Amino acid sequence: MAAGGFCKLPNGTVVVALNLPSPAADGPSGVRVLVHARNRARALTRLRNLGLRSVYLRGNAAPPTPDEITAVLHHPDGLIWRTAPGNGVLTGPAPAVELWRPIRALLRRPAAPA
Repeated sequence: MAAGGFCKLPNGTVVVALNLPSPAADGPSGVRVLVHARNRARALTRLRNLGLRSVYLRGNAAPPTPDEITAVLHHPDGLIWRTAPGNGVLTGPAPAVELWRPIRALLRRPAAPA
């Protein structure tokens, strides 16, 4: 389960924002994931198809900010992430040095030792 929210755009599509715990035990406290899709169900399905099986959106406690919406709309995949400050819950704007990354960078497995 994840905290997050959504915003419906004028063209009928939605941007879903989710705060997820870090997939790496030694990684940062959490990540903020943004998904652009036709509707909320399709956005969550996109994440589940990538292996994030237990992702649910309950309520609209942490909707995407206008800057986040702009970032995800300008990304070709419409699926980006960055580390969430503090305890994994986005309480304000993220640091200016933190850039949005494609979801492939989050889900990439480290290379096995030779």
